[in-house]
Amino acid sequence: MFHDDYIAELKSRTDAWRTECHGRKKEFKKSFRTLSGIPIEPLYTPEHLAGTDYLRDLGFPGEPPYIRGVHPTMYRGRTWTHRQLAGFGPPEETNKRYKFLMDQGATGINGVYDYPTLRGYDSDDPEARADVGRGGVAIDTIKDMEILFDGIPIDHVSVSLVSCQPVGNISLQSMYFANARNRGISYDKLTGTSQNDFLLETAITIAPGVLPPKASFKLSVDAIEYCMKFVPRWNPISFAGYNYREAGCTAPQEVAFCIANAIACTEDMIRRGYDVDSFAPRLSFFNSAHNDFFEEIAKYRAARRIYCRIMKERFGAKDPRSLMYRFHVQTAGVALTAQQPLNNIARASYHALAAVLGGAQSVHVDAYDEALCTPTELSSLTALRTQQILQHETGVTNTVDPLGGSYFVEYLTNAMEERILEIIAAIDDMGGIVKAVERGWVHSEISAAASEYQAAIESGAMPIVGVNCYQIEDEKLPIELFSSPETRDIQIEKLNRIKKERSDSEVQKALDAIKRCCEEDGNLMEVNVEAVSAYVTEGEITKTMKSHYGVWHPPLY
Repeated sequence: MFHDDYIAELKSRTDAWRTECHGRKKEFKKSFRTLSGIPIEPLYTPEHLAGTDYLRDLGFPGEPPYIRGVHPTMYRGRTWTHRQLAGFGPPEETNKRYKFLMDQGATGINGVYDYPTLRGYDSDDPEARADVGRGGVAIDTIKDMEILFDGIPIDHVSVSLVSCQPVGNISLQSMYFANARNRGISYDKLTGTSQNDFLLETAITIAPGVLPPKASFKLSVDAIEYCMKFVPRWNPISFAGYNYREAGCTAPQEVAFCIANAIACTEDMIRRGYDVDSFAPRLSFFNSAHNDFFEEIAKYRAARRIYCRIMKERFGAKDPRSLMYRFHVQTAGVALTAQQPLNNIARASYHALAAVLGGAQSVHVDAYDEALCTPTELSSLTALRTQQILQHETGVTNTVDPLGGSYFVEYLTNAMEERILEIIAAIDDMGGIVKAVERGWVHSEISAAASEYQAAIESGAMPIVGVNCYQIEDEKLPIELFSSPETRDIQIEKLNRIKKERSDSEVQKALDAIKRCCEEDGNLMEVNVEAVSAYVTEGEITKTMKSHYGVWHPPLY
């Protein structure tokens, strides 16, 4: 971008400035680094971008390498989806929250499920006793899915199924599709996303009795294959970097694990006989927006460039949509504090601004009370209004990639790219992301990063307002806490009624088909869509799969 002679002169002038001006003033710290440890210089100039080729390395929005955005007009012509997370109690209650958010201007649904549902347990299972309806909505059968989306035009609104673990996703996604079919809605009218990320089951939120990594990964790819064939506008997987980050990993690790997972899924789909451009356009990503404002923006930009080049050079993708790193962002829940919770409004606002300046396609803003409880109606509305203020009042949508060309942002993007590629190369050397999980490497990397982060907070090296600085003694919470409604008894009553009314022979026939599909290494999504239509429960489906695949004991030390 700049001639060598100009860079040499600039370097000389910068060195003089450092000595004669900057060097004479004290700074608050001996060294400055991003949250993930990238050193930060006091000033960035064209010297830091020497060797950059604008057309090769930046280009234009809507064109490779997509670093400046995946759409030519970005928010001037197409705003991001306002997709607020919601889910608690029985489906009747969450249905009301969905409708409330849609009435208030939300443009997409983002549904979260309780822990038993995510893990493949029915609400009447003794193992699920303490968690039914907590942390998300309880779903046991297709009847619950019918209630959850009753009165919602799912052929016109985009829906995200936050069914993180593939074992739960297989059942939930099957129920969602079967419910649409029962309502007479054609599959080609359904738009939305399933998280469906095997890392969440095997490396992030590990619980007793999870499927082995290889089996869990297979379920993820089964969903990709099914949607490619039958639900063409659905994103069958969202590589959930957000959850990796919540577990403690760094920004470069977050993106590297996402892309390594996408590489593995692409390789497996090609192994199954599909051309990369037949499925890659529907692969999507889910990222965090954490505290380090510029690092987060650089992370999104670097991810787009890396992914574009990998899909083009490694897999020979030709469809431009196959090269696009399309992503949803949730503001960082782990960055929220229980102390002085109203401060979280400011935190989430800056996080959302970073997501938008970084070119996100969809955003969820965390509610200010999420460190304490399920969001109340007021806190959910405040979070939605944060998005709307950002869109309509700040002017940040008026131009595409407004920080593009910043010496600091471009340098940080390049530095982020280098670190991400190093991690991807290490995973490749281990034989791919499944092998890296099986040997416990991913767990150890996340654990080490999380420990370093926590130590920085406890030592005070990382200031957190209200936690280790600017504290309030004997603080009284200025907010009302939400209490999830009683759910377990409601769900058990439904289950008992359904089990009495359904056909036992049809249930057994469906479970036999799932067992046979496991043995024959078939696509489990195809048989599960039929199984849930016979009112087979999620727990019954999961037990059948576990009887074949077994469960995994992670190599944690």
